[in-house]
Amino acid sequence: MVVCGDDGLAHRLAAELRGVYREQVTLVVPPSGRRVRQPVVGRARAASAALLDRVSAAVNRAGNGEGNGTGQELQAAEPTEDVLAEAGVDRAAALALVYDDDETNIRAALTARRLNPRLRLVLRLYNRRLGQHIEELLDQAAALASDGPRGSGADAVEGSTTVLSDADTAAPALAATALVGTSKVVETDGLLLRAVERRPPRPGEVADPGLCTLALLSATSNDPAGADGSEGSGEQAPQLLPDAAAVESATGRGTVVLEQVAYSGPPLPTGRTAVPPFASLFSRRLRWSLAGLAACVVALAVALMVVTDDHPLHATYVTLLDLFAINEPAHNESSGRQILQLLSGFVGLLLLPVLLAAVLEALGTFRNASALRKPPRGLGGHVVLLGLGKIGTRVLTRLREMDIPVVCVEADPEARGMATARRLRVPVVLGDVTQEGVLEAAKIHRAHSLLALTSSDTTNLEAVLYARSVRSDLRVVLRLYDDDFATAVYRTLRAAHPGALTRSRSVSHLAAPAFAGAMMGRQILGAIPVERRVLLFAAVDVAGHPQLEGKTVGEAFRAGAWRVLALDTGVSDGERDDAGASGEGVRESGLVWDLPDTYVLRREDRVVLAATRRGLAELLGRRARQPTAT
Repeated sequence: MVVCGDDGLAHRLAAELRGVYREQVTLVVPPSGRRVRQPVVGRARAASAALLDRVSAAVNRAGNGEGNGTGQELQAAEPTEDVLAEAGVDRAAALALVYDDDETNIRAALTARRLNPRLRLVLRLYNRRLGQHIEELLDQAAALASDGPRGSGADAVEGSTTVLSDADTAAPALAATALVGTSKVVETDGLLLRAVERRPPRPGEVADPGLCTLALLSATSNDPAGADGSEGSGEQAPQLLPDAAAVESATGRGTVVLEQVAYSGPPLPTGRTAVPPFASLFSRRLRWSLAGLAACVVALAVALMVVTDDHPLHATYVTLLDLFAINEPAHNESSGRQILQLLSGFVGLLLLPVLLAAVLEALGTFRNASALRKPPRGLGGHVVLLGLGKIGTRVLTRLREMDIPVVCVEADPEARGMATARRLRVPVVLGDVTQEGVLEAAKIHRAHSLLALTSSDTTNLEAVLYARSVRSDLRVVLRLYDDDFATAVYRTLRAAHPGALTRSRSVSHLAAPAFAGAMMGRQILGAIPVERRVLLFAAVDVAGHPQLEGKTVGEAFRAGAWRVLALDTGVSDGERDDAGASGEGVRESGLVWDLPDTYVLRREDRVVLAATRRGLAELLGRRARQPTAT
């Protein structure tokens, strides 16, 4: 495995591959003088090196000559062709490009695909639409390479491309923490799964098991001062994927239950600027004025029709001519006709200022639709989101999809997420969050929760401490770069404010398992944090896994490791191509959740399962090595 990056995600990903999957890893990082966030990356590098030393020592003591879990580190400013060749990309099984710059990752991916068409590529891209095109392009290049001289026999191309985003991986967990009644969410291909934390049932109550029980929370999770804070072992620690006996015997402990929910929020606007509806173009007073003038015109037309016995259409036409003062004077007409003409002219004078006001209000409405909105008066129960960068923009979109009121705070008027805030018509407060009055302008005293997602750890911490001084019971969620620092901050805030809910999240900690799983060749659907641990959801082909193939769903379940959740009834790509060529209908993809424990998993099945990181590593196993010819 080769990992190339310039921040803490690269080091955490390398440590994940070495420590969990026991893979041989080559880490390519910039020289020490050019690394960003040097203190945090330095700690991540030290932790990765310490883990490497422990694994290497264990392998040497066991007398294993294969080199599992070992690795090396190369320093290079950019992943050029020479650097990738020196890292052994031509012989590697997988390459992860996790630089913070999308262009750097794309350029290196194109070079790596040319050096090794069989290479499994994992790219970190923020632009999702561009990522889909790049994924199709690189997969097509790998497929074309299989038709060449290297595409036969044992040398058949197995290369694949997976484009991931650390922002998309971490955004569901960050957004869901701020919601009422929602804990963790995984969304993929229209499927929305929600892991709900439930309190222990009271005497006489029957707990709803949902689709399945994912975890038993720690014994201190029912206390706000202990929620999300157990890192111990034994009975006090959270238990992932428990069996039925463990669930029944657990008393006084909360559970994490999986539920499948459907999206019911409003659709997002498709254009850059949301076009306001007709009713919002004009104020209520102006609409009543227009309605009164229209009623006057109708009354004048009816009166003219009665006085002159004229046809209704012609009477209306003559009334409009009098209204706009373009009709001939009624000198030789009856007195009733002359009075109606004077009244029509008077109504026409009233119409001019009303029309002018309508034009000005419409222009102002369209101008305000493209401008930043201010928090409305009386707003309460909303989420205050600090930072509209890469992570904050994704979280804002998630909250808007679930119809959650949000007020954003951003210091940079040219930030990445400002266009998204305008498109979604979300109120934004421009200003430095560390200055007095900024959080007050965001109505922090009436907010439900605070999401501190700026790129500065100290800014997030300062904002949370100030918000807690305003409201001690405010729910806060911090985005902290380093997981060790996040744990320390969480413990301190929990001890200082035992009556409030506090969450601290490291983006690299949430994203690294998904990147590592993609490098191992699985389709990772998402990750759900359970206190300080992580559960992964993956789609796995039964073929080639003796722990699944030929066994029932009940027999394939291993407590604390993995559990089969659903059966994917969609046809494979090859079957879909064959069906299209023969003119037959293609079944729509779907997931079957109510699988009985007696269902036998067949070789051609594809299942969705929940697993721990070590459980997925054990389920996958080591790659089969090619026998050496003698």
